[in-house]
Amino acid sequence: MLVTKERIDIDRQQVLRSIGYGTDCKLPTRLASLVDDYVENVHNLIEPSYSCVVRDINLVQDSRVIIDGSIIFESKVIASLLEQCEKAAVFLVTIGEHLEEMAYRLVEDGLIVQATVLDAIGSVAAEGVADFVQGRVREIADDRGLVISQRFSPGCCDWDICQQRRLFWAVGGDSMGIHLTDGCLMIPRKSISGIIGIGPRDGNVENCNPCKTCDKHNCHGRRGM
Repeated sequence: MLVTKERIDIDRQQVLRSIGYGTDCKLPTRLASLVDDYVENVHNLIEPSYSCVVRDINLVQDSRVIIDGSIIFESKVIASLLEQCEKAAVFLVTIGEHLEEMAYRLVEDGLIVQATVLDAIGSVAAEGVADFVQGRVREIADDRGLVISQRFSPGCCDWDICQQRRLFWAVGGDSMGIHLTDGCLMIPRKSISGIIGIGPRDGNVENCNPCKTCDKHNCHGRRGM
């Protein structure tokens, strides 16, 4: 487990989008004040940590990816993402359980708006840790003259959420106290798992975007085209 001491910036606009306010929506003054206060003071509830392992890709065939350690991922999307890659970075990130516990207490006290805002901030913070890890993987790739792909997580597209267990195995047992439910959801909830491909600059690694050929245009996880 690695604990990053980097301050995870909370994007206020992302928080507002998470609670249903787009850029064209007029925000009530009281809610704006609440969001600003929480964004400014939430960092004592966030304990960002991550586990990341870079493994060789042994085989990509059809919808199957085999990485070092005989770990098999089955997904046409992930196979497409990794078919031109030499290595894969497998990662877990979390912001810990304190923010989640505080949100539960707010709900118990009937403070639903406050809990909703805090929960949205937690989601944005977890994405921020994942962005940090992706940046570290990019640095590793740069040092080797390589580039990285977009990151994807179990449950996205056709990658079955149950393969979360294989991903946990791939990080070598360093799950940082993150537990899987019977349905393979992570606890603490503000945690993210995923895979990032690492490959040559002259390939299509950076530009590979499975969303371009997907018909689910209303998907919340849809990547930029």
